[in-house]
Amino acid sequence: QVQLVESGGGLVQAGGSLRLSCAASRSIFSINAMGWYRQAPGKQRELVARITTAGSTVYADSVKGRFTISRDNAKNTVYLQMNSLKPEDTAVYYCNTVPLGGPRWGRGTLVTVSS
Repeated sequence: QVQLVESGGGLVQAGGSLRLSCAASRSIFSINAMGWYRQAPGKQRELVARITTAGSTVYADSVKGRFTISRDNAKNTVYLQMNSLKPEDTAVYYCNTVPLGGPRWGRGTLVTVSS
């Protein structure tokens, strides 16, 4: 069973940057579009960025121009570069396939943005 392991979260001040990484236990990236999802306290999980196998990207309006998703199929890793962070970006961030239906959710990585 494929396992997803997210890392790179932390506490950062508003306006700061973080880079998240997601590694899979075996290669799923080469055959699936991948996405970064987030779940803020009291809210539903939402998809914020996705990248196809060909490298095409789509972003939620709330992060467009600030976040960049990328992937390295050889390393079985997908990244999320987050710049100009806002307090409303505070959430647990997860990666998974797009659409869902593949691996189980990992534990996620917590991003906290202070004002």
